[in-house]
Amino acid sequence: MSFLLRLELPDVPGSLGAVATALGEAGADIEAIEIVEHRDDGRAVDDVLLEMPTSMMPDSLVSACQAIDGVRVNWISRYPAGASLRMDLEAVEAMTGNPRKAVERLAESLPATFRADWAVAVGRRAGDVCLLAATSAAPEYVDEMAGWLDLERAERLPDVAEWRATVLAGAGVPGHDAVVVFGRRGGPEVLDSELARLGHLAGLASTISPASSPSA
Repeated sequence: MSFLLRLELPDVPGSLGAVATALGEAGADIEAIEIVEHRDDGRAVDDVLLEMPTSMMPDSLVSACQAIDGVRVNWISRYPAGASLRMDLEAVEAMTGNPRKAVERLAESLPATFRADWAVAVGRRAGDVCLLAATSAAPEYVDEMAGWLDLERAERLPDVAEWRATVLAGAGVPGHDAVVVFGRRGGPEVLDSELARLGHLAGLASTISPASSPSA
């Protein structure tokens, strides 16, 4: 089974190696590691993609990591079989491959780019709020989405009652009267560094796509 583990650890040489050793001794095989954030307080946030036998419980991985001084597990969840970590560059490539639909392509890329469950792009066309793009796991379109069009930068969004326990973040696409939003069911919380990346990608979508009609 594939799992994605997000953890905090001291940002010093040897910390990540100690975690890798502990996970290996617990019976997990590490597939990929991505550094998510370096913090000013001397700590780092890393995502670890790993495989573990079906007989293992994820709690054993949490215990193995947190037995190391200074290491804390923020979140662990199942990861889709055959999936792999994708970098922001892949989202950019998707947008440049079809510039006139850059906003839509960005929305479609967000779940893999930010390890989210779903994403949407919402825009205003001829005065009406409409759904420009939605991934297969996105919830039904509701009136609350109209308020997202007021976003001027990347932000964490408040809870929506219909989507209980879903962490939301979105960013306005400058010059397009559109916004892209992703949701994570059950977390983890969106980091400041992830908001910065989301805002940067939305800005690139604005640059790549003709401002007159991003959904043409």
